[in-house]
Amino acid sequence: MNTQSLRLEQIERAVAQVVVPVRPASGWLHVIRSALGITTRQLAAQLGMGQSSLVALEKSEAEDRITLQSLRKVADALDCDLHYALIPRTPLIQRIENRAEQVANERLSRVLHSMRLEDQAPTNQVDERELGQLKRKLIDGNWRRLWS
Repeated sequence: MNTQSLRLEQIERAVAQVVVPVRPASGWLHVIRSALGITTRQLAAQLGMGQSSLVALEKSEAEDRITLQSLRKVADALDCDLHYALIPRTPLIQRIENRAEQVANERLSRVLHSMRLEDQAPTNQVDERELGQLKRKLIDGNWRRLWS
C-alpha cells in the first residue's frame, strides 16, 4: 500500500469515529452559558470584555461568523474543549475515483475527437477499456496531478 492510500485510509478511519451533534440554533456558547446559569455580564467580566461584545460573539457563532480563536477563548472560559473537524460528505477514496474518471474522460475525449476527425475512431469497447486503464493509472499515480 502506498503512502497516499495509507494516509487516506487513516483519515477515513478517524472521521468515521466522529459524531458531530447538531449545533443549536442559538449556538453552543449561548446554550452552554445558559445551562450553567452564567449571565452574559458575568461571563463577559470573566473574559475581560464588555457584555455587548460577548452578546456579539454569541450571535456571530450562531451565524457562522465567529473566528476559531474567539470561539476557543469563550469555550475555555466555559471550561469546554473546542473540537474542530472537516467531515467529508463522501468517502475520500470515492472522491479520488470520481476525479480520476473525470480526468480520464477529458483526456480520452480529446484523443478520440482527433481520431474521429481522421476516421480512425475505435469501437465503444476499446473506449471503455482505455478509459478504465487510464483511470487506474491516474489512481495508482500521484494524486496531485488529478487536481491541476
